[in-house]
Amino acid sequence: MSRFRTTTVALVAAAAGFALSAAPAQAAPGDVTTTCASTATPAGYVDVNWGYSNTCGGQNFAPNIKQIKQLTGLPIGTVVQACGSTYYPAGWVQTSSYYSGSCVSFPNQGFNNNAWTIKRVS
Repeated sequence: MSRFRTTTVALVAAAAGFALSAAPAQAAPGDVTTTCASTATPAGYVDVNWGYSNTCGGQNFAPNIKQIKQLTGLPIGTVVQACGSTYYPAGWVQTSSYYSGSCVSFPNQGFNNNAWTIKRVS
């Protein structure tokens, strides 16, 4: 029974890891999705939060998951708080930058500006 349980737990963990690392499919404008940090942020998205999860591996509690927000389709004038770990898409401009504890993407990053407010202008 223990072997069956171990196999089941391994399969569930693998499925959860795949679900976190898979690119979001058909996300609506403004949707936020969680993914493993090792997955590149898709075009039209920005990182909005970083954290740690056993699901994405790692043993040193370094940030290994991120939340990404779909910007494509948001109306002109929309304002979004985003991490500086990805570039914002064309049609968006930075209106301010600041430090955010939610945007620490690697250990010992310091307290330099790591986030920005962006606004859709076209």
